Amino acid sequence: MRTGKNDISGWLVRPASGHLWAVLVTVLAVTVAHAARVTSDGGMDNAIVVRAARTWLAGGSPYDDPHFLYFPSAVLAAAPQALLPPDVLRVLAPCAMTALLVLGWAGALRLHRVPLRSRLAVLGLTGLATGFAPFGHLVRLGNWTVTAAAALPLALLLAGRGRWTAAGAVIGAAVALKPLLAPVCLLLLFAGRWRALAAAVAVPALACGAAALLMPDPAGFLTRTLPFLLHGDDGFVRLYEASPAAVLPRLGVPGGIAQGAAVVAAGAGVLCAYVRWRRADPGPLRLAETAAGLMLSAFLVSRPSYDHYLLVVLPLLLAGLPYAGAVARGPWFWIALVPQVPGLTWPWLESGRRRAFKDAFTLCVLAVAVARRAGAGTVGDDDHVGAGRAPEPARAPAAPF
Repeated sequence: MRTGKNDISGWLVRPASGHLWAVLVTVLAVTVAHAARVTSDGGMDNAIVVRAARTWLAGGSPYDDPHFLYFPSAVLAAAPQALLPPDVLRVLAPCAMTALLVLGWAGALRLHRVPLRSRLAVLGLTGLATGFAPFGHLVRLGNWTVTAAAALPLALLLAGRGRWTAAGAVIGAAVALKPLLAPVCLLLLFAGRWRALAAAVAVPALACGAAALLMPDPAGFLTRTLPFLLHGDDGFVRLYEASPAAVLPRLGVPGGIAQGAAVVAAGAGVLCAYVRWRRADPGPLRLAETAAGLMLSAFLVSRPSYDHYLLVVLPLLLAGLPYAGAVARGPWFWIALVPQVPGLTWPWLESGRRRAFKDAFTLCVLAVAVARRAGAGTVGDDDHVGAGRAPEPARAPAAPF
């Protein structure tokens, strides 16, 4: 790997010391212990899914709860949790959430061909856990967004190795649990991978169809949940939404104009993602940045849209740090993350109900940072190696898998 005077790629991919590993393990253990101590049923959001599964096991409809926003297949997936004692669940769920976030980070690293024992592997995960507030929020809430955070890097890793149909199946399995990764199907469309696209559609369709037949109201998702998602009429939920369509009206912008602006921004993001894909430079940045652009575009317009959704794309972008020209090499990537630093108090935004303004700033700036890379050349002003070229750490150990 060619390095420049200020290039840090070689330093990042060298093996991490035992001290760094000890710090990481301590940070993750404290995160899990805190979540287990302050939550029940594995977190507020996980509790919604568990209650839905308990309702179903008792013969009722899981869609009686308007906050249950998942497909019928998620009810079956949550049924084992419903059978666990509360004291076990409150410990097991944070452990599972953290493990899935670690798995997603590992997948992002392997996509970018970064060794799992590298300094970036340890420091990146430590930074996410300590310096990015949504990480702790997600573990404490137990939100099933974590399934998408783990599945997307794995799917892109498979796609990068030419296993597109398997990648489509992974995306489909994640959608069956929570339909967050549906926008990534556009990536399969851009690539012309029709079998992969068919797998991404067929897996959740079959899973949801089979699970719906076991529900007291098979059409409950369509008749109850879908209208809620389209209208987003829950006043409490709206306070925590990061989408411009939810935040701008709180600043006095008419709802119709705010929604229109969000749609235009999302459309522009999808177009930039397509341009990024068509800029067919070698290396994994093409897959990661196209997928991140599609997901961020969806977050701009979707209702609801929360801060922890960013954990679906942030590891993919951060793991590309060793590559010249990567989004994480630009200043706007880091500026976008400033509002998410724990303990940093912003004037007039001290209230927890106003943190959506900080989340909207992070979402919008990160979307712009990704979009502006779409039409960039292969080498930028801050580049020291050719963009898209994989780091080749001669002294780094072989990856475990």
